[in-house]
Amino acid sequence: MKKAVEILAPAGSFESMKAAVAAGADAVYIGGSRFGARAFADNPDEDRLLEAIDYVHLHGRRLYLTVNTLMKEQEMKELYDYLVPYYKRGLDAVIVQDMGVLAFIRRHFPKLPIHASTQMTITGAYGAGLLRELGAERVVTARELSLKEIRRIRDTVDVEIESFVHGALCYCYSGQCLFSSLIGGRSGNRGRCAQTCRLPYEVKQDGQALGKKDERYCLSLKDLCTLDLIPDMMEAGIDSMKIEGRMKSPRYTAGVVSIYRKYVDLYLNRGREGYRVLEQDRKILLDLFDRGGQTDGYYKRHNGRDMVVWKEKPAFREGNQPLFDYLDQNFVEKQVQEPLTGHAFLLEGQQACFTLKGCGHCVTVTGETVQTAQNQPLTEEKVKKQLDKTGNTPFYFEHLEIDVKGRIFLPVQALNDLRRRSLEALEKAVLEDYIRCGQEEGENTDDGEVFSRGEASDRRKLAVSLERPDCFEAAVGGPDVKRIYIDAAEFAPELWKASVEACHKDNKECMLTMPHIFRTEAELFFNKYLNELEAAGFDGFLIRSLEEPGYLKEKGIKGRLIFDYGMYGMNHQAQEQLLELGADELTWPVELNSRELGKLRVPGELLVYGRLPMMVTAQCLHQGTGQCDRIPAVLTLKDRMGKEFPVKNHCTFCYNTIYNSAPVSLLGFREAVNGLSPSALRLQFTTENKAQTEAVIRSFADGLLYGRNAELPFKEFTRGHFKRGVE
Repeated sequence: MKKAVEILAPAGSFESMKAAVAAGADAVYIGGSRFGARAFADNPDEDRLLEAIDYVHLHGRRLYLTVNTLMKEQEMKELYDYLVPYYKRGLDAVIVQDMGVLAFIRRHFPKLPIHASTQMTITGAYGAGLLRELGAERVVTARELSLKEIRRIRDTVDVEIESFVHGALCYCYSGQCLFSSLIGGRSGNRGRCAQTCRLPYEVKQDGQALGKKDERYCLSLKDLCTLDLIPDMMEAGIDSMKIEGRMKSPRYTAGVVSIYRKYVDLYLNRGREGYRVLEQDRKILLDLFDRGGQTDGYYKRHNGRDMVVWKEKPAFREGNQPLFDYLDQNFVEKQVQEPLTGHAFLLEGQQACFTLKGCGHCVTVTGETVQTAQNQPLTEEKVKKQLDKTGNTPFYFEHLEIDVKGRIFLPVQALNDLRRRSLEALEKAVLEDYIRCGQEEGENTDDGEVFSRGEASDRRKLAVSLERPDCFEAAVGGPDVKRIYIDAAEFAPELWKASVEACHKDNKECMLTMPHIFRTEAELFFNKYLNELEAAGFDGFLIRSLEEPGYLKEKGIKGRLIFDYGMYGMNHQAQEQLLELGADELTWPVELNSRELGKLRVPGELLVYGRLPMMVTAQCLHQGTGQCDRIPAVLTLKDRMGKEFPVKNHCTFCYNTIYNSAPVSLLGFREAVNGLSPSALRLQFTTENKAQTEAVIRSFADGLLYGRNAELPFKEFTRGHFKRGVE
């Protein structure tokens, strides 16, 4: 027997939620007034959201609340009071990104199911297993995963799997994007993405433009459409098929949900042999939204040029008005009602009795005493006509039996009252199944007090992160450098042991920087070079993915684990959770300003120099504008303002990194930096050559360690978020 799968619909508004239910969604995900990853959607306020919870439950559906943004320290104090009313009303689950939020909900709301957001960049069984141990019942997989990788998670971890099947695709791995944040202070991690990937860019290499002049939308992906893959996805073990689109209209929601409902049911009823997708249904989806075609995404390939829009979206497209009218009439404006059976018993001298059965419940309500008719007695037809008026209630009578004994009379008002109270009693009975009573969740006793971190253990500690092997000598030669990170994407395995020995000879730690994305390519690579990894004797590892601690532990690789800033310890509870996951040290987030960093309780490395990765992508600009020759190169993206962003293709692990146009520099903020007492100051080198690396190390040692006059050897730089922070 084929397993049913959940169709999960977006609801950016109360109206979209109702349209999704009418169109056949099994569940909806929706944001409240706070903490959702679509801050600009028409998110309902508390009363409206409570009403939405009741609405879906009356129709046998589920509602998941998005609490999937990273939270600052002060915001965590507001989370308990925000969630309590929804929790008590029967909220079915919360979708979370922040590790602190996950720990908080597990502690204060133990009966509330947790779904790990795609913003957590879950790319394999190690990460999924870790989150399952932390209490997540479901993981929302990264959009870039193949069906084979999803099947492996299903076979390895006892956790529900939710995957996207339709809607917009981000160019970047979700949770790894800082583009909007660094350009305009609107953080995608906090629900305020400015969609910079939908803008035009010029791709260049060595100053020469690549590609065609009319193909400038190189970061804008076509919308995902997986109708043809539904049998494969269900057989891969996906439990929930997620439709993207909380910023879109109720009409869009209804149309897409109805199509996916049709084809999921078609496969369940007829199997592969009877499964065919009609072209007219593909056209309906394009008529609902089209930014340049559709793609079946990453489920059967790693990337591809044909997944990208490339050309500008037409300014005007004529709408399919007959389709829109159909959707409005049948879903958007439709009153969804559940079937009931009713039995009314009216006997002279006794109270009127009305029994309703439906939605798994049975209620009996009594009314006024039935009188003896003086003139015309009530007939069964007249009683039925009055009791059958369910109006705008969630119910309708599929079968209504009227049992009249004798010459009876009841005022019409009495019959109306009996009907109204009976329907209200049934509604109450259905909703009571979801209500959570009691106070076992406890109170929010954490007052958010800021603990003093005291003095840093070694204020003079410089840590240097390297991507280019030709800069290694410059780092080793820096007398104030105490730790060196070498990137596994560019330092070949044959260099590992010699690099460690060179560092140890000069009394420096040597760490291996793990890949931003740990998928099949990374696991095969490290498995192949496991002997070299063990023999190298690294002092530790810079962890940039939830997959990596589990892999290293399984393989018995020893060393300190330093969690990078992309692991997001934005509040003290997130920091503590990361320590519980095995972090020996943390790196402070790059989206907090100096005041917010001062509220964190756990010391961390502070990035004081370096180009920040703005996007980490499965797509490859090198391939998209040329061909896949597996030769690492540095391209540049030039935006409309003339800024140029370096792009590297890390072929070892098959992903791209787009870096900011200018490096972060905190040179000149010695007093502010020292006041934070970081555990170390990190200099991050990406595209710099040896001479530039030497000059930067010297400048930061002089300026931040010794208080000497020092200047950055670059004209262009940014302060990042150290002063401004993000919204």
